[in-house]
Amino acid sequence: MDFHFDLFQILSAFIVLFAVVDPLGSIPIILNLEQKGIKISPMKVTLWSLGLMLIFFFLGDWVLQFFGVDIRSFAVAGSIILFLMALEMLLDIEIFKNNGPSEAGSIVPLAFPLYAGPAVFTTLLTIRAEYNTLSILVAMIMNLCIVYLVLHSTELIRRTLGETSIYIIRKFFSIILMAIAVKVFSENLDALLAH
Repeated sequence: MDFHFDLFQILSAFIVLFAVVDPLGSIPIILNLEQKGIKISPMKVTLWSLGLMLIFFFLGDWVLQFFGVDIRSFAVAGSIILFLMALEMLLDIEIFKNNGPSEAGSIVPLAFPLYAGPAVFTTLLTIRAEYNTLSILVAMIMNLCIVYLVLHSTELIRRTLGETSIYIIRKFFSIILMAIAVKVFSENLDALLAH
């Protein structure tokens, strides 16, 4: 593992991960969860996301092999969860019922599969060949700092935008999230069927 400091690699890895983690695009989902009365702890979500990313970054290949699952199957399963979340937002229905502890509602679906899900795991496994370990770890932490700030600022965002704007944004992003889920599903399903 390569741990030398390279600013260009850090910025490059940060941009790649930022596009996949998409902390700003998750705002409507966060507001939707809060509207349903789910308590969100910014620190818990951020730490869980970091933990999942680190586990997958260092042990991802082994974990998937242990369960006999390949990354494409994992991505297909994660895309179905994202699709159901988008459907929930679009149709104003409740599919994910939080029957577990109240704090778990912010871990699933925020930490997993939104911030640390199949798309992020696939990206982490892919960029390992391109960037050194330190650059990826720093880029990961930088992205999760933004995630924390977004999670911490939802009330300010709600007050600034107002209920009507949030409702419209939520509907718009539900379609975007649905499109992302379909794209991840189709790309990975094609590759699975080709084998």
